Amino acid sequence: MLVKLGPADLHDREIRCYQRGEQYVLVVQLGQRVHALNDVCNHAGCLLSGGWLEEQAIVCPCHEYKFDVVTGKNVTRPKLCDDQDSYETKVEAGDLYVQLPEEQP
Repeated sequence: MLVKLGPADLHDREIRCYQRGEQYVLVVQLGQRVHALNDVCNHAGCLLSGGWLEEQAIVCPCHEYKFDVVTGKNVTRPKLCDDQDSYETKVEAGDLYVQLPEEQP
């Protein structure tokens, strides 16, 4: 489901969190590309958007595991938790859209 999150006015390396119903989406701009991940850490339940970037990885503020913002892959060694879901993004007419999974009833 393609969802409009808001204006695409991010700056390079800026981190934002958007909430859509019960789903939290982390959005990061790296250079000219915008990337989106599930914002809730699947290990500790923390919002990754409260963390910081190291190169192209978001660092979880709760346990400092690192997730690649492009792919959602856990890049921490040893790998002690699962990868994060990543979502396709689209910028159109100044607005940011993200392809989110369908909500389960």
